[in-house]
Amino acid sequence: VQLVESGGGSVQAGGSLRLSCVASAFYYRMYCMGWFRQTPGKEREGVAAIDSDGRTSYADSVKGRFTISRDNAKNTLYLQMNSLKPEDTAMYYCATRPIRSSSCHFPFWEGYAVWGQGTQVTVS
Repeated sequence: VQLVESGGGSVQAGGSLRLSCVASAFYYRMYCMGWFRQTPGKEREGVAAIDSDGRTSYADSVKGRFTISRDNAKNTLYLQMNSLKPEDTAMYYCATRPIRSSSCHFPFWEGYAVWGQGTQVTVS
């Protein structure tokens, strides 16, 4: 398994969670890493992305509340989620994009080739 997410759970509205995604070294070194989310019956949507230059981008719905970061020493991607809302309830996935292109960022979210198994976040 190349990407393993953790940190999901149930939280009350207004609370916080931090998601983690541990990647094997090969996949961590890919150009872009991102967080996506999906609820049943809806299309998967991009949440946040960070590239190897440190550039970040966010969906409008999470801007100012979520922060994406990466720890190169641990090959780990994070998503700090604050001020959570019921509409943030979803399965959250991390993914990597190998090819250098700004289209991995908002609003395109393109080219992600490797995906984790997901971690559930429920906000009530």
